[in-house]
Amino acid sequence: MDFSTWKNIEFAYPVFLWLLLLVPVMVYLYFARRKRQQGVMMVSSIVGLKGLPVSWKVRFRPLLLALRMLAVTALIVALARPQTSNTSESIDSEGIDIVMAIDISGSMLAEDLLPNRMEAAKKVAMDFVDKRISDRIGLVIFSGESFTECPITTDHAVLKNQIMQVKSGMLQDGTAIGMGLATSVDRLRNSHAKSKVIILLTDGVNNTGLIDPLTALEIAKAFKIRVYTIGVGTIGKAPFPMPMADGSVQTVMQDVQIDEPLMKKMSKETGGKYFRATNTGDLKNIYAEIDQMEKTKVEITSYKRFAEHFFVLAMIALGCILLEVVLRYSVFKSLP
Repeated sequence: MDFSTWKNIEFAYPVFLWLLLLVPVMVYLYFARRKRQQGVMMVSSIVGLKGLPVSWKVRFRPLLLALRMLAVTALIVALARPQTSNTSESIDSEGIDIVMAIDISGSMLAEDLLPNRMEAAKKVAMDFVDKRISDRIGLVIFSGESFTECPITTDHAVLKNQIMQVKSGMLQDGTAIGMGLATSVDRLRNSHAKSKVIILLTDGVNNTGLIDPLTALEIAKAFKIRVYTIGVGTIGKAPFPMPMADGSVQTVMQDVQIDEPLMKKMSKETGGKYFRATNTGDLKNIYAEIDQMEKTKVEITSYKRFAEHFFVLAMIALGCILLEVVLRYSVFKSLP
């Protein structure tokens, strides 16, 4: 037996270990009985006996007691059934396939969310990805057209890197909500996940694109994809950085226009929910709420296997008893 295993030892019947208290009692009784059995002879002086050699048999006779106590100790510990356990887990994860569709039109540079809508959306999206450990997630960006920035994947490091690289101006400007939704559906249509979700974030009104938002909605419904929609922007006007002819940037106030009726229709008819984020805190709370609503089912089955170690102790006890008997009636044999 590898004695390093005793670091993690457990006992099936630890109550038997209380019997170890009998060991010092047995030692005491042994010496008490031996003292009573010793013969007594009256002599006038023992000066002449001091130089006599002591037999090695006398010196090593306590070995018999040591063997007996070792046998008793090993037997008691064996009765307590020392064992080590090996625990393994089987994880059955019912993942969710998610596509995040993010508007990257020029209006996403508005500064009503800090530092602006685009950066706030990217930061919150990456935090959301960190929480979805077992899910496959993809990224679609859209403005006047749409593009799959990252297919659905479990490699969240790659996905987050792609999110970090997103910036306004990567695509033709405009707001093609229908295109963004249709491309997201295309990413999920071959998915075999039990739950398929799109989180579509925009700050405007559909004004371009080859696919009408209602047509894209019908496609999403056909593939049983749940759509959560997020309208980003304050109520009223928002500060927007406007490049000037001289190269400087001037902040101007622009009207915030979000097609909320369309967004609500898209989410309601697919079983999702519409949210409005007027500031960065709202956006964080929205993604946190979606995270709670779209919980991944994970079942963990734990298996515990025990390895018994009492047999070695029982063999040690038997060996000590046999050795004691052999020595007692051979080397250390004494006359009555």
